[in-house]
Amino acid sequence: MEEYMLKTIKLCDKALKNNDIPVGCMILKDNKIISKSYNKKYLLHDSTAHAEILAIRKACKKLKTTHLDECTLYVTLEPCMMCTAAIIQSHIKKVVYCLKSPKYGHLLNEAKKNKIECVQIYNAEYEKTLKDFFIEKR
Repeated sequence: MEEYMLKTIKLCDKALKNNDIPVGCMILKDNKIISKSYNKKYLLHDSTAHAEILAIRKACKKLKTTHLDECTLYVTLEPCMMCTAAIIQSHIKKVVYCLKSPKYGHLLNEAKKNKIECVQIYNAEYEKTLKDFFIEKR
């Protein structure tokens, strides 16, 4: 699992290059990466262009289904309310994340009710990247 989280964290570099919040996301099925993305909210001028939403869209298209119940979603930051709803609607049953999001995170509130397994793999380097991003913005 840590190997996939490190790959997910590397996606954040692309978001940073576009001046977007550094969040990366990958979706795996049978231990194979089927989709990956990073935040493109500011790049695309689209408030729904979160890493999770973009990765879920790609995975659904690739697998030609709206049910990703055989998949695991890796994401660097706990998903927000919108992304949590997309995870629930796509029937993803396992989410691996790096950092909790006290201000916007919503997944942990909904996980038990929706039978979503949540696993945290903390990474200090990613936490520093995220903090530095917001310090620079303020």
